[in-house]
Amino acid sequence: MMNNRYFSSLVTIIVAVFISFFLIRLMPGDFIHLRATEIQLQQSLTYEAAYAIARAQYNYDPNEPIWSQFLNYAKNLISGNMGHSIVLRIPVTQIIFQALPWTLFLCSMALFSSFVTGCLIGLIIAYRRRHGWLEPIVSFFAVVTQAVPDFIIAIILIVIFAVNLRWFPFRGAYNIDAVPGFNFRFIASLFYYAFLPVTSYVLATLGSWTLSMKASASMVLSEDYINVAKAKGLKEKRILVRYLGRNAIMPMVPGLAISFAAMLSSSLFIESLFSYPGIGYFFGFAIGNRDFTVLQGILLVSIVVIVISNHAADWIHGVIDPRVRRTGGEQ
Repeated sequence: MMNNRYFSSLVTIIVAVFISFFLIRLMPGDFIHLRATEIQLQQSLTYEAAYAIARAQYNYDPNEPIWSQFLNYAKNLISGNMGHSIVLRIPVTQIIFQALPWTLFLCSMALFSSFVTGCLIGLIIAYRRRHGWLEPIVSFFAVVTQAVPDFIIAIILIVIFAVNLRWFPFRGAYNIDAVPGFNFRFIASLFYYAFLPVTSYVLATLGSWTLSMKASASMVLSEDYINVAKAKGLKEKRILVRYLGRNAIMPMVPGLAISFAAMLSSSLFIESLFSYPGIGYFFGFAIGNRDFTVLQGILLVSIVVIVISNHAADWIHGVIDPRVRRTGGEQ
């Protein structure tokens, strides 16, 4: 089973290589022509000279067979070469290595916060369902936040807390006066600048985690071992954590990878709004500037990160539920 999982992941990555290459070239419009027109206007050249410059900048020959282009791309990719950014004139790998940690920092912190908080609230609602004043509030909150896109939530937070109240910044990743490194001022600045982006993600996903955990915990509450634990007079905290919480959280773990993928896809809007130097920000920059080498590099890396997160979710599921490890080992 484990070998099949790794094989399917490898196939997914190979397919991602095809998609990241061919999808960019299927985009409507001749990007060489558009770039040549810009160069012609900027430098007062003939169209033929501008077209030749544009071809050199993109390192792309429209007359070269598409499969020949793909083989050259795959050969460079194996050696770790994703090409150079057409606009920024630096290697795509350099952009990704600089931007990916910022996105992973935001998404990981937001996912951990929303998952833990949502599971705790859902667990409490399910266990104390007879005193259910909290449930309708959470249900209403979940309906509203799921109906509103996360970038709208981000705009609302910016207007309230950054523009009007001026409690938090809305641009950048840290204070420019802080010296990057393992020091208190820089670390505090990181969390301070990340507060609004992370809160945007959390508010958009908290309700769904809460309702999912409530449904899962409600099903576990009907099991006999919960009634036996209560009949034995075990402490409420032990029943909540060891019996109810641990078993109710198991069906939630596979959803972590899906939620992480959703956060990565929405990072384009969130990071652009906050001018946060992550993958989403540079992806939006590449779209606006038709920098297709950056586009296909970020698309490929994002898919690889999602595949890795799927494996991480499976591993966490195995840690929580030993039966998964035994089943996987037997197969």
